[in-house]
Amino acid sequence: MRHFTAAAALMLGLAGCAQAPLRQPAAQPAAAPVQPMARMTVATPDEDHDLLAQLLAGEMALGRSDLEAAARYYGKAMALSDDPAVAEHAAMLAIAVHDDAATGRALDRWQALGAKPAGMAQARAQLALNRGDTAEAQRQLKILTDSHHKDAWRGFGQVLLGARDQAQAGQLLEALATPQRLPADPQAWLAMSELGDKLGRHAYAQRIADAAMTRFRSNAEVYAWAAQMKARNGDAKGARELLQQAIAKSPDNVHLRLVYASMLSTAGDYAAAAKLLDHGPQNADTYQLRAALAARSNDTRTLAGLYRQLQQATPRVRAQNAFLLGQLAEMQHRGAEALAWYGQVGDDDPHAFDADLRSAVLLQAQGKSAEAHELLGQLQLDYLDQPTRLRQAYQLDAELYMREQRYPQAVEAFTRALQVVPNDPGLLYGRGLAYAEADQTDLAVQDFRSLLKLKPDDIDASNALGYTLADAGRDLPEAEQLIGKARAARPNDPAIADSWGWLQYRLGHLDQAVQALRVAWQAAKDADVGVHLGEVLWKQGDHQDAQHVFDEVHKIDPHNASLQSTLKRLHP
Repeated sequence: MRHFTAAAALMLGLAGCAQAPLRQPAAQPAAAPVQPMARMTVATPDEDHDLLAQLLAGEMALGRSDLEAAARYYGKAMALSDDPAVAEHAAMLAIAVHDDAATGRALDRWQALGAKPAGMAQARAQLALNRGDTAEAQRQLKILTDSHHKDAWRGFGQVLLGARDQAQAGQLLEALATPQRLPADPQAWLAMSELGDKLGRHAYAQRIADAAMTRFRSNAEVYAWAAQMKARNGDAKGARELLQQAIAKSPDNVHLRLVYASMLSTAGDYAAAAKLLDHGPQNADTYQLRAALAARSNDTRTLAGLYRQLQQATPRVRAQNAFLLGQLAEMQHRGAEALAWYGQVGDDDPHAFDADLRSAVLLQAQGKSAEAHELLGQLQLDYLDQPTRLRQAYQLDAELYMREQRYPQAVEAFTRALQVVPNDPGLLYGRGLAYAEADQTDLAVQDFRSLLKLKPDDIDASNALGYTLADAGRDLPEAEQLIGKARAARPNDPAIADSWGWLQYRLGHLDQAVQALRVAWQAAKDADVGVHLGEVLWKQGDHQDAQHVFDEVHKIDPHNASLQSTLKRLHP
């Protein structure tokens, strides 16, 4: 700013020269007259005495969360300013960094400049708590709450929340925030009860909540909080009764209806929860919970009705619920409509990322794989600074490539994800499967072994490694041990039964192989399981039964690569 001032003075000087009247040249030109502005000396204070410089430096320190530097700068600014707000800021920062000496100077300066009694008492109470002086803290907090300032009790709560010793804070809360001293404001009572609960003073919190119901009989929020307290204490019946009373007092209160519906849902009473939400004002949360309740109950009729209701809502409501509309459309197998709704989810919507992920899945389902991967590629650029979401984008990209049987691209996507989250078990498992499908057995085995080092008891990893070894016809004793362990843990899992059957086939135990593979095939009509069963039946000489299984597989997945390669081997 000093440089700017000097530059402005210079510009004024130049302007003065430009406006001087023109003279005819003389034979002996005289020396040019000195302009008045040229004689001016601009006084600029050094940085330690420049108020603006100190304030700017303080704010910049706050911007980078350097509280100690901010406290130093504001301490200097306080001495240069007659503004009590600057002194107040200096005091708060000094308290925050536990600099008692600087706090004392700032408080004295603030008081000299005309601090309000309530603000001064709050600051001195906080300082006393930092010093461990409970008696002084109580004296100052009493001054604060007796001031009748509109924010007195809020300030009281802030001081106790900031205390380093919760036991000390709880003691002061119970001593000062009594029913006799609390104001005629239900929000203050609720705040003190919640604060007591947070500080571990549960009996106090319950007493204040009960007293608030007696004093503020018409206030629904008081009853709702008391209900919440009962629910936490295991009294579900008492909580429901209080919530019913709260809703009776404020039937259009959406928040109360949501709280009560959530409580009913947690208790398993989905029908009552849905009935409660079906009527009255709606918002994005009520629609979301209604959809979740219907989905949990597999109530397709209600889901369809909710979808129609939202479709007919105002443009504003539809815009607020675009992501939910997309979900509802997907549940009804309306892929094109779902994609259109997801496209209307705004960039500032908390569901924007999820909407894009679902859009990629739907695009692939519509045969637009290039567009799906292009969308995911854009997400990978947009979320470079958010590792969790970046990982999700890479993983979905890889999974879509797996569905397309483009295994090298899947490996590449999983590898990029692992660069973001090294040694992630889910990503190692996915890449191992991709390597196995790409006939890169050694790399698949390497990933599965790495995963088992991270999670030795991972059943899926044990099964995957065992199957990969069995399919390659190598290390069969180890494969038997791995799949046997998985089978013991999950005896009814069709995927593990398939692995066991295929291992028995590799060991030459055809009868045991057929038995295990039939169990897997009947439990889950998976195309790959069917191919395995068909091949073993064919090797047993039961060609008719094998062909019947192959025909069923063809109906399930006409383009199954494993089926095609197996048929070529069996019918050379």
